[in-house]
Amino acid sequence: MTDPVKDPVLFTLIHDYFKVYLPKLTNKSPNTIYAYRESLDALLDFVKSKNRIGLADVTFEMIDHKMLESFLDYIETERGCGISTRNHRLNRIRAFYKYAAKVELTAVIHRKEILKVPLKNTTKPDIIEYMSEDAVKAILAQPDVTTEIGLRDQFFMVLLYDTGARISEMMKIKLCDVHVGKTPTIILHGKRGKIRTVPLLSSTVQHFKNYLKVFHPNEGVYSNQHLFYTTQHNEKHPMHQDTARRFIHEYGVAAKEICPEVPDNPHPHMWRHTRAMHLYQHGVDLTLLSQWLGHSKLETTRIYAKADTEQKRRAIEKAERDSSPLAGKLNASRFTVSDDDMLKRLYGLKD
Repeated sequence: MTDPVKDPVLFTLIHDYFKVYLPKLTNKSPNTIYAYRESLDALLDFVKSKNRIGLADVTFEMIDHKMLESFLDYIETERGCGISTRNHRLNRIRAFYKYAAKVELTAVIHRKEILKVPLKNTTKPDIIEYMSEDAVKAILAQPDVTTEIGLRDQFFMVLLYDTGARISEMMKIKLCDVHVGKTPTIILHGKRGKIRTVPLLSSTVQHFKNYLKVFHPNEGVYSNQHLFYTTQHNEKHPMHQDTARRFIHEYGVAAKEICPEVPDNPHPHMWRHTRAMHLYQHGVDLTLLSQWLGHSKLETTRIYAKADTEQKRRAIEKAERDSSPLAGKLNASRFTVSDDDMLKRLYGLKD
């Protein structure tokens, strides 16, 4: 019987890393394993996309330092991840290659290639990208809600905005996490196993009920079924992040034609920043906002206060006439299911 993959050494190492080494030999938590697996899974998807091949054809040789740099640039610019997230992804990929080089001599050269890519300097603060309220409304108006897909897509974006959830948190939501009683709330499963409860607007609850009628007509409130799913071979699977990124981008492109305020790439994490900024601008206290976003440190949340101060400064600058005594004194600088699915399950990249 022929091997299902072109590079059996690579995929055997991946399998043993996620199925034996991390859970049994180093006793890593399921959440830690998920984070490491997600990083490597995203890299492999990027490699196969760049080479226009299937997952089974990906080899160690394809992942050189140039490919890795392209991947890291992609998650930073296209996916809207910050520098710290970029560095976390790189460290997790490095960890796999360190393991591979220990147990397989031929992998040493591949690890040396990966180590050519340095961590990115984080001393310069990230600039917060967020949308105006008009831009959000324009994008939400794009899906055709007379169709099932349009209904799903609009509800997904409504919930993404209302909760300020990370894209990874959206994919983990199950029906039992949503409570639409007297005080509607949703439970989000965040980083490192942290759980937080976020309130829901009444309008979001109505979207949720409409969505349930179409996508979960026979499910109870205690169901462990994922809220958002795709159907492959008559089986339901949790929606993939790339599916959401794709339709959010497409609706953004369409909305920009009628609303110039819509940014070129309104990626999912920008929706999180957008909701946080809008809440702060409407008077939500930073301490409460920090808890709502699931930040472990209040300092992380202060970036929204800094960004809002910059926005106000720009508005004042724009309003001032050249003849104003303030003209010339304003500083304009910025603050700074397919065969691939089967293979991923086989080699430990998916549960």
